[in-house]
Amino acid sequence: MTKMPKLSGFAKPGSVVEFLQDNEAHIAWVLEESAGRLRLLTRTRREVKLPESRLLPWTGPEYPAGATREEIGHRLEALEARRREIMAGVNTLELWDMAQGELDRANVEWFATLVWQEPGVNELAALGRALIAAKTHFKFQPPDFEIHPADKVEARLAKEREEKERESVVSAGHALFAALWGRIKSGQPALAPGTPDLPEARVGDPEVRARLREVLLAQVAGRSGTGGEHDALSKFWESLKKSLPDVPHLALQLAQAWGVLPPHHNYLLDEAGYAWGDDWTAEFADEISAQLARFHELAASAEKDGGLDPTPFVSIDAATTRDIDDAFFVSRAELPDGGTGYRCAIALARPTLAWDFGSRLDREVMHRMTSLYLPEGSGHMMPEDLGTGLFSLTAGAPRPALVAEFLLDARGEVLATTPRLAWINVARNITYPDAQAVLDADSDTHLSLAMSLARTLFERRLERGAVVIDRPEPVVELEGGPQDVRVRIETREPSPDAELLVSEFMILANCGLAGWAGQVGVPLLHRTQNIALPPSATGVFRDPVDISRVVKLLAAPALECTPRRHAALACEAYATCTSPIRRYVDFLNMAQVQEYLATGAPRLSLSGLEALIPALSARIQEVGQIQRYRPRYWKLVYLAQHKREPFPALLVDDVGPYPTLALPELQLTVRVPRNMLGEKAHPGMAVTVTFGRIDPLTNELKVLEAQEAQ
Repeated sequence: MTKMPKLSGFAKPGSVVEFLQDNEAHIAWVLEESAGRLRLLTRTRREVKLPESRLLPWTGPEYPAGATREEIGHRLEALEARRREIMAGVNTLELWDMAQGELDRANVEWFATLVWQEPGVNELAALGRALIAAKTHFKFQPPDFEIHPADKVEARLAKEREEKERESVVSAGHALFAALWGRIKSGQPALAPGTPDLPEARVGDPEVRARLREVLLAQVAGRSGTGGEHDALSKFWESLKKSLPDVPHLALQLAQAWGVLPPHHNYLLDEAGYAWGDDWTAEFADEISAQLARFHELAASAEKDGGLDPTPFVSIDAATTRDIDDAFFVSRAELPDGGTGYRCAIALARPTLAWDFGSRLDREVMHRMTSLYLPEGSGHMMPEDLGTGLFSLTAGAPRPALVAEFLLDARGEVLATTPRLAWINVARNITYPDAQAVLDADSDTHLSLAMSLARTLFERRLERGAVVIDRPEPVVELEGGPQDVRVRIETREPSPDAELLVSEFMILANCGLAGWAGQVGVPLLHRTQNIALPPSATGVFRDPVDISRVVKLLAAPALECTPRRHAALACEAYATCTSPIRRYVDFLNMAQVQEYLATGAPRLSLSGLEALIPALSARIQEVGQIQRYRPRYWKLVYLAQHKREPFPALLVDDVGPYPTLALPELQLTVRVPRNMLGEKAHPGMAVTVTFGRIDPLTNELKVLEAQEAQ
């Protein structure tokens, strides 16, 4: 039978005791006791004074008082060695497994009976030390040990693993990141992708290297502090960056220097959570397949029943456009009053044909919000199988469409708007240059008639106070690989008539459908700009000085369900429906119109549509920043590659201490100190500028020298 050990109840001179210091048990000899206070001699020959309450609940053995310090030291060393030896054989996890669920707490003597038949004081002390050290499973609450339940143990073990991981990651990361920053500052090239570490900062553990990469990528994407795993990565980063300078995009620079990310990595995509390319669609393969099957079923039915609209629609787009979402056909029409006008049918791609709103695919497409067209390529809102394939209005293939048909008088005033759902077969896809050549030669009766209507529509909008900004469009092209990319910028050869034709027809469709929706009670998402513009701010503006002046008067359009005026377009209501393959707002508006025409009721009520506006507006802003800022980044790279070369500029605003210069060929603006331009500076003054510091990553562009052009 196991015997419960007996411990002396108090300490006296000659007693061996233990006390806690720095969370560790220390053995000592009692030299003197007085009124509950003890003078002790430790194993390291150091005297300490403690209240008796500080002692651990095991005392002994006891020796005669009066031993020399040398004798005390030898005895304490021997006891310490014995207790450590016993402690090494104690399996605290096995003890916890036997005790948990049976008791909430127990003293060291009770635990000792689970291990030994007749435990002595050395066994008790060794066991007590082991239980104190097993903080994940026990908590020392003198004189007992609290036994943690299984869920608490698991939580503590997870925290312990996390702390150990953080320690190893931070230790290795400090050295590696410091070495990488040294390479950045000294202008050394980035390491090749897959390089594990540096000779001066070895990271032997592949799991630690992987974790460091995760930390950097999370910071590049701005995902810190968003909960769960991201919080853990954020804590790593806070520790890792302490020894590094506080500079913009530090994580991105380190990741590029390590070869984890390529040069010129588009971190804006990461920040917006916008997956580039089409690989993101793989996890939605089943939903996409269902869309394809439904499409082919409905297309076959339309062809079999003779349901294809015979109108010979024509589209005009850039040569690189794959997601064609509009086409048109214009004819002469006899008006009710006997006069002659126009009948303009605008066909819009209808990807909402059999769309499953609320599905995983729908949520992802909504998250993408819009297609992106950047110098490095295109990122499509919809899966390419659908957006650039199935629903694109490619000539010679049946496609679902919303046909908005307008009856207009000779002055371009809309007399009737009749939308309908149809299956169409586009007759021709024409590029802008080809369309312009045909218009210049007046060799296509249909296009010439369409151009006549477009000019008439344009004139009416100008009469109503439209603002038209006409400026050159630089085309940014990238050449070479990511390690040695070269930027080339050329002014795109304009196709003014063809571009005006398409632009006016799109404005007609969006304004006309907005007006029709208001009449029949279909709520839509409108782009509004309900501001008053002075007469001097209306018309066509081509001069950079005039453009700078007018743009300041234009407020950013708002997204709302109430139809209001769009001042710059001179429309009383404007709801975008013409790019449902490329913009989710247009996609939603298309669904509203489609459902009404099919069933007599819109898909969403006014309140349902309004509830979406905050999320839509925020997401449009996030994704829109990529389209705004990324081309500028490449323009700054171009300037950096042509540093010290002079560039023509024009002073467009001389207000304040930093006048604004415009570079029309690049469509960039930059501010310069007034004293750099001289006292005769005035708007419209031609200037030649040379740039100094250029940092595309931080959007820094500083003029080194500005001289009036000769």
